[in-house]
Amino acid sequence: MKKYIFILLIFLWACDEKAKKIDAQNSKETFVLSETMLKTTEIDSVKMEFLRNELKFYGKITADNNKLIEIYPIVGGNVVKVYVELGDYVQKGQVLASIRSTEVAGFEKELQDAKNDVLVAQNNLKVAQELFAGKINTEREVLEAKSNLEKAQSQLNRIQETYRIYSLKGGSIYEVTSPISGFIIEKKINQDMQLRSDRTDNIFDIAQIDEVWAIANVNESDISEIRVGEDAIVTALSYKDKTFAGKVDKIFNVIDPVTKAMKVLIRLKNQDFLLKPEMRASILIKYQENKKMLAVPSKAVIFDKSKHFVMVFKDRYNIETRQVEVFRQVNGITFIASGLQEGEKVITKNQLLIYDALND
Repeated sequence: MKKYIFILLIFLWACDEKAKKIDAQNSKETFVLSETMLKTTEIDSVKMEFLRNELKFYGKITADNNKLIEIYPIVGGNVVKVYVELGDYVQKGQVLASIRSTEVAGFEKELQDAKNDVLVAQNNLKVAQELFAGKINTEREVLEAKSNLEKAQSQLNRIQETYRIYSLKGGSIYEVTSPISGFIIEKKINQDMQLRSDRTDNIFDIAQIDEVWAIANVNESDISEIRVGEDAIVTALSYKDKTFAGKVDKIFNVIDPVTKAMKVLIRLKNQDFLLKPEMRASILIKYQENKKMLAVPSKAVIFDKSKHFVMVFKDRYNIETRQVEVFRQVNGITFIASGLQEGEKVITKNQLLIYDALND
C-alpha cells in the first residue's frame, strides 16, 4: 500500500512540474509589448557593412615643424637680462633678451664712419663740380668724385640693411626679439651668461600650437594597415576623459633603427592650447577593411551567461531572443559572424527589460 502511495505522489509531482513548464511557455508565447513601452523602444535593422578595425599605438605630442622657429644669437657678449621664461606666450616683435656686445658697438662705429664717408664724398663732388664749372679741373675728376660718393652710399646702405635685418639699435645693446607669436618651448639662455660669437646652439624655440602633431610609433606588423586620411582618436594622460579627433596626415616611410617602428603623423586642432609639446599620447587609428559583414549597433547586444544575445523584433506580439556570435566590436558597431540575417530588426533600447521579461 505504501508503495502505491509513493508512486502516486511522484506522478502528481511530475504533473505539477509539467504544468509549470507549460504555463511558463504560454507566458513567453503570450508576451505582448505594451503601447507605452513600444513608444520608447528603439529598433534598428541588421545591415551589411564594410568591416572596420582599429589599432592602438603610443607616441607623443609635438609642435608643427612648419610653425616652429629656432632663434640663434647673431652676436656674442654678456646677457644683460632675459624677459621671458619657458612656457610663456610672446607676441611677434616682443623683446626676449638683451645682450651687451662689442660686436654691436663695432656695427655702431661702422655706421657712423659710413655716414661720415657719405658726407665727405658729397662735399668732394660739390667742390669738383664747382671747379669744373670754373674750368679749373677736368670732367674726369667730377666723375671720380661721383664714383666715390656712390661707393660711400652703397657702404652706408649695406650697414643700414644690417641694422634692419637684425633690428639693431644705437649703442652696444642687442635686443633678441620674437619673429612670430607663440609659446616659448625651449630656453637656453640666462641672465649674466657669456655668449661666444661662434655659438651654434639656439637660445630660444618659439612655436605656434593652435595646431599640433601627434606622432605614433607603428609596429612593422601593422604598417600595411595605415594610410593617409584614416581617422585617428588621440588621448593624453593629462585629460583622460577627453579625446582629440584628427586624421593621418603623413607617413614617414622609414623604420627607426632603435625602436623598429615607423612614425605616423596625425594633425590635430588644439583648442585652448590643451595639448603641449612632449606630452605622451595614446593614438587609436581606425580603418576599413575590404570585406563586408552583418552589423548591428553595439547597444543591441546583450551579454549574459557568457553568451551574446539580441532581441529580434517582428511585431509587438512576436519578439525573439536570438543567440549570436560576435566577430568584432568597433566604435559602437558590433559585427556578427552568425545568428542573424540582413534586414532583420533588433531592439536597441529597452532590450534589457524585454530580455528579462522573456527569459526569467
